[in-house]
Amino acid sequence: MANPSLLILPGDGIGPEVMTEVERVIAWFGEKRGLAFDVSTDLVGGAAYDKHGTPLSDATMAAAQDADAVLLGAVGGPAYDDLDFSLKPERGLLRLRKEMDLFSNLRPAQCFDALADFSSLKKDIVAGLDIMIVRELTSGVYFGEPRGIQDDNEGGRVGVNTQRYTTNEIRRVARSAFELARRRSNKVCSMEKANVMESGILWREEVQWVHDNEYPDVELSHMYADNGAMQLVRAPKQFDVIVTDNLFGDILSDCAAMLTGSLGMLPSASLGAPMENGRPKALYEPVHGSAPDIAGQGKANPCACVLSFAMALRYSFDQGDEAARLEGAVQKVLADGVRTADLMQSGDAEPVSTTDMGDAILAALDDSL
Repeated sequence: MANPSLLILPGDGIGPEVMTEVERVIAWFGEKRGLAFDVSTDLVGGAAYDKHGTPLSDATMAAAQDADAVLLGAVGGPAYDDLDFSLKPERGLLRLRKEMDLFSNLRPAQCFDALADFSSLKKDIVAGLDIMIVRELTSGVYFGEPRGIQDDNEGGRVGVNTQRYTTNEIRRVARSAFELARRRSNKVCSMEKANVMESGILWREEVQWVHDNEYPDVELSHMYADNGAMQLVRAPKQFDVIVTDNLFGDILSDCAAMLTGSLGMLPSASLGAPMENGRPKALYEPVHGSAPDIAGQGKANPCACVLSFAMALRYSFDQGDEAARLEGAVQKVLADGVRTADLMQSGDAEPVSTTDMGDAILAALDDSL
């Protein structure tokens, strides 16, 4: 049988640096665990614009559709700020999400023991935190029509965005959340604004329908999204899996991200419907941006990108044990005090480079054998 295929899109800024360390980890699994992948590399974002005049070429889009999983680094940078909106680097990422129909965005917020002091919240509130936010990614207010800015005939302007959801769009992301909960603590909290939005009423009713008819064994609760934001900073460990729409998921997942202390530690997965081989359409990427201020300096933390590959092992390739091995290696490195600059506190030793962190992760993987 052919090896599973991985399309790597390093992107811009620190993307190529952190992705280099992921490629070393991928090679380790091929050499030490017999888990080989057919890896190809292409361009996205500003790098694609520089070569092709577009943030994502049609050929790269076709390659992404054919791959078993896509790994993406980061897109964007100040060099592209003056481009037309349709040509900005971020449009390449949005095209991947939309055309691959990656409707379920998984954003874990896990606080590693060694980093509990890095959160802005008290240690006892975040220590041991392990929640998953499932964000609907291809509909809602970011894609609804009508949209735009127009004159209001009174000398001013009107900005319009439409919040729109269908039964199918809500039910499929709800199923994704319930399936995840069954692998975890069997508890889902659905968040919306059913008190003021008709789309919120529909969201609550359809999530409840999926629960009652397909997942009655999973505990389900409902919460208004504004209260959810407050509860995330008051008592985040009350949650296991949170499912919410595109807009609220964008906000709540960034809020949850900062509970852990560093964006440099947070991976994500965007999943779609199963392909013919049974694997889901899938894109994995770190939550952090392109960080152009440190690009090319060897200061970037590769852990979020490495952990994104761990998510690929778990959700695309059914290699949960190997994903846990990689996650354990990252946890060991942190417990040993290895730190890139974003993880430093006063009194710590000198930070290590991006490559040094990669070396430490590979050494920890060797120790796991």
